[in-house]
Amino acid sequence: MSTVAPHGLHHVTAIAEDPQRNVDFYAHVLGLRLVKQTVNFDAPETYHLYYGDAAGRPSSLLTFFPWPGVPPGRQGTGLATVTSFSVPEGSLAWWQRRLADRGADADAPRTRDGEDVLVLRDPDGMVLELVAAPGDARSGWDGEASIPSEHAVRGLHAITLSERVLDASAAMLTDLLGMRLRSEDGASARFAMAGGESGTLVDVAASPRDRGLQAGGTVHHVAFRAPDLATMTRWQAELLDSGIDVTDIRDRQYFKSIYFREPGGVLFEIATDEPGFATDEPLLELGRSLKLPPWLEPDREQIAAALPPLRLDATG
Repeated sequence: MSTVAPHGLHHVTAIAEDPQRNVDFYAHVLGLRLVKQTVNFDAPETYHLYYGDAAGRPSSLLTFFPWPGVPPGRQGTGLATVTSFSVPEGSLAWWQRRLADRGADADAPRTRDGEDVLVLRDPDGMVLELVAAPGDARSGWDGEASIPSEHAVRGLHAITLSERVLDASAAMLTDLLGMRLRSEDGASARFAMAGGESGTLVDVAASPRDRGLQAGGTVHHVAFRAPDLATMTRWQAELLDSGIDVTDIRDRQYFKSIYFREPGGVLFEIATDEPGFATDEPLLELGRSLKLPPWLEPDREQIAAALPPLRLDATG
């Protein structure tokens, strides 16, 4: 059993095709704040766009690598297949109308396992959920004028992993990552971190479906929270002692990270809460301009020239 207590989801990172379409949907349809406009540090010819609450706090973050021309992926086992967000109770009818008005691909709200849920798909086909989560005190982002604060997305609620078998992945979540089994129903189970509130939940669903193909409209990796570097270093040591192939510590400018795969193939990251997104620009200006880490600054002109321009304001 891990001696390091997990704090919840840190972020989910996915793959998109068109960066402008991505901004239009997540900032102006779902109303998340674009908190950082940077590049993929490992492939700086493409953007890395971060969306979240007013300050980009951990557990509110969904990020994207938008690769123009990337082919569509395929949902299936070995991938995180659903990313769920929390919205206030009583908001799903409002969201259903908003999504319909904006031509989004969304289903009617329904009740599932005691939760009221609205399933939708982004322009790349990525599966999202809005969950009416009672007791979520997070404030979300109120900067999108067309979304009343009482309906605004609060942050991440849960992530769903699709697996061929449940047991091996479940064992890693509990024995190595310190999560608790909260409920189990046949071939699916819910695991919780911290107090089990929104932003701390991982669902695992086992099925015989084909293996997924990671490309456009699919999740690239799921990140969990470590409060600081010392905690993440202890986690890294425990994973290595258990025979898990873990990367060295990577500097992601706004947090430090390690990466490894769970038994079913989903790429996991552990990311520190510190230092956050105001480290290189004021809080009020988050996401308004391209930010690069110090080691990429000498190539700014070349990098910026290779990126398509982004229009950040809504067009209607």
